[in-house]
Amino acid sequence: MQQTTIQDKISETMSYKIKAICLKSSLVLSFLLLFQPLFSQYNFSQLGQTLTDYQKDLGSNVVFQLWDKDSMLYKKEMGDFNSKTQTPIASCSKWLTAALVMIFADEGKISLDDPIVKYLPVFGNYFKNYITIRQCLSHFTGIKSDQNIFKRLLKRKKFSSLEEEVNSFASQDIESNPGTEFRYSEIGLNIAGRILEIVSKRRFDLLIKQKLFNPLGMRRTTFSTLDGSAVNPSGGAQSTPDDYMKFLVMLLNNGKYKGQQILSESAVDQMRQIQTTPQQIKYAPKSADGFNYALGSWVLEGDGGKKANVLSSPGLFGTWPVVDFCRGYAYIVFVKNLQTEGRTDLNLEIKKEIDIQIPSHCK
Repeated sequence: MQQTTIQDKISETMSYKIKAICLKSSLVLSFLLLFQPLFSQYNFSQLGQTLTDYQKDLGSNVVFQLWDKDSMLYKKEMGDFNSKTQTPIASCSKWLTAALVMIFADEGKISLDDPIVKYLPVFGNYFKNYITIRQCLSHFTGIKSDQNIFKRLLKRKKFSSLEEEVNSFASQDIESNPGTEFRYSEIGLNIAGRILEIVSKRRFDLLIKQKLFNPLGMRRTTFSTLDGSAVNPSGGAQSTPDDYMKFLVMLLNNGKYKGQQILSESAVDQMRQIQTTPQQIKYAPKSADGFNYALGSWVLEGDGGKKANVLSSPGLFGTWPVVDFCRGYAYIVFVKNLQTEGRTDLNLEIKKEIDIQIPSHCK
């Protein structure tokens, strides 16, 4: 009798352990099944094929990253570039500078509607009293600029500081009254950058590192120059795919990054406000033909009113950063290629492939 009782107890114990293991396995399996749709709801195989097909046209060396508000959804590296490759990003810099201006507006140190003569009296000497900081961020200064980008780059090499360059703008001819005609150039963003130098008493490249790059962990992004030439807020940044994506994700999250509010929600909202009408645009680069402009970035899609749903700030060397607020994603096509023909169509085709997978939640 005693032996039978011991055997029964051993059987009961084994049975209990087996049931416990089965229960745990069942729970784990249920958990995985519950979250399976989250990992399988997107199929980016066609997007990957499109990127491969366009690799040569984009510039051979290409990095693509796609994020939602919390995590990376897709990544592809082609050629010699990877996600840590640092290279000049040209006019993608404008978006960064506009964000820095908004940080100062958040802090109450400036207002977008301040006239620039409040900080740069030299412009008053040439009857440019009515240009505002907002008009600087949206290319409405009315100050004449050479439309040949390479001539402009050669011209600015003679300046040893941003102060020197911006003071030279004061004496340049006016093409139109401020706020009436849009002409894309480096003038407005560089004026805005110089104003921040005056307000903060710090050089622009050090200032943007302190206020924007360090909080975002953008350790391989810089506006500093190695040849002693003037800092260029409108087009002088170097960055990496990993770094620039942090900036885009911050915008996508209404100014917040890893729990820290870098920009206020109202500042991000301001950056989404459309500043132009098609009739006002007198000069724009080919890559932005047909688009309106916000503050430091182009409007790829609007809401039918005065607010952008999709923003982008493409650069001369081909990099295309995009934030789609309605579909809840941000991506970057990171390249270095001076070829401009057909670039817009290629990038819009890439976006189309993403949009097939991620529908809009805007009404």
